[in-house]
Amino acid sequence: MEAPGVMTVLYLAYTLPEQVGIESLPVANKTMIAAYSVHYIYRAFVFPLLNPSMSPTHVLVFSSAFAWQVINGISLGGWLAGYGPTTVEEWKGRAEWIYVGLILWGWGLMANIWYDDELREIRRQAKKQQEREVQKAGGDKKARQGVEKVYKIPKGGLFNYIFYPHYLMEWIEWTGFWMVGGLYCVPARSFLINEIVTMLPRALSGKRWYIEHFGKESVGSRKAVIPGLI
Repeated sequence: MEAPGVMTVLYLAYTLPEQVGIESLPVANKTMIAAYSVHYIYRAFVFPLLNPSMSPTHVLVFSSAFAWQVINGISLGGWLAGYGPTTVEEWKGRAEWIYVGLILWGWGLMANIWYDDELREIRRQAKKQQEREVQKAGGDKKARQGVEKVYKIPKGGLFNYIFYPHYLMEWIEWTGFWMVGGLYCVPARSFLINEIVTMLPRALSGKRWYIEHFGKESVGSRKAVIPGLI
């Protein structure tokens, strides 16, 4: 679902500057295009390959996500490739904000990938345990239907304090991205707000699921997505 967004941004970055009379985009523009592309190349192509299993997606969810990615790609791509700051002079005086933003972006991305892999490891172990249970039960179709899915509470790092640190890290990543673009980079700001608005309800719902399946005692004082707060 992420591929349309990055393809749109890259297409606009390649075609739009010439159409609006720009010979070459500033380094800051290219840096933001590269940062966006790195994240979504990981999400669209690497992430699905690494996952041991993925749940089916409803057609309406898929369609909505596809439409959002295209709209977001047009918005960001248009701003970065022709309708935002397009000269070095327009970026002057913002070096410190750009450096700090890139550090936040990189740190958030790396942490996001790390927490994703921790969740994948739980799925890998659960899948192996299910396979062992199926073998013990005889390995036929009825045996598979009788084997329950294995669920575990993730542990380690921020998982000891919240259930969705990968969400929090993604918010930090895109906060850094917005900092690079600047306060008035409306597409980056809108993107961050959309991420929070769509992911926060999922995190809260996920916490309720953990409480229902494991009990309040096992969940303890863990929050959903922000340590000590939410």
